[in-house]
Amino acid sequence: MKKRISVCLVLLLGCLASYAQEPADSLAQPAAEQSESAPRPTTEQLWDMANTAYINGNFHSAAEVYEEILSRGVSSVKLYYNLANAYFKEDRIGKAILYYKRALRLAPGNDDIRHNLSVAEARTKDNIEDIPEFFFVTWMREARHTMSCTAWSVLSLVLLACALALFLVYLLAQRLSLRKAGFYGTVVAVLLCMLTTWFALGERREMLDDTAAVVMTAFTAVKSSPDKSSTDLFVLHEGTVVTVTNRLDDWCEVVIADGKKGWLECRKIETI
Repeated sequence: MKKRISVCLVLLLGCLASYAQEPADSLAQPAAEQSESAPRPTTEQLWDMANTAYINGNFHSAAEVYEEILSRGVSSVKLYYNLANAYFKEDRIGKAILYYKRALRLAPGNDDIRHNLSVAEARTKDNIEDIPEFFFVTWMREARHTMSCTAWSVLSLVLLACALALFLVYLLAQRLSLRKAGFYGTVVAVLLCMLTTWFALGERREMLDDTAAVVMTAFTAVKSSPDKSSTDLFVLHEGTVVTVTNRLDDWCEVVIADGKKGWLECRKIETI
């Protein structure tokens, strides 16, 4: 009898012990699930983290967080500009020029971006002279770069509305002086509308251009053909801007500002 009671007590204590362990196991699992499903930082929080790291002089961490924001599909002039500044502080000239160029495509009239880009380009080792061009072409391109594609588009629509209004003045005005003003005003507004539309199309074409690229490696030899055993034509260094004219497997044919061309591995450049 006593043995049966002892056995029952042992079984009862075993059941209580196993019951007491169940809550610990059941709590451990939700804790793991909670850590796995913890919400990621928002884009605004990442932006604040990156800016704080930059202000504190931790440029490497700032660049990593800015890159994390880019990986989420977010892009803006400030993001490209801040990322370029972080890379410049780290002396990664290729990355700095790349993101200054990307920022400049979104805000071509920004003087701060242009100044920092010129400072970064002055740090590159390649001194390549541009092929001379007609001064009018240079002047028109500089005038086009004073505003973005969106700004030129809005201005062209405003000028179109002005042209229509002035044309109505020409048709409906009773006085001869108003009719003359309406006629000449319409002509001027139409010409300006065509010019600004052309500028807008040019900015859009440049913004979507996928042929401009920047050398990312410290140096790379440009080959005469898409083959590692081919002849070295010249050497390019980090930060040099090239134009991709052809692609063949893992090789890209590039042209530099002075007109020289050759082949290099595509992994050594990054498209703007």
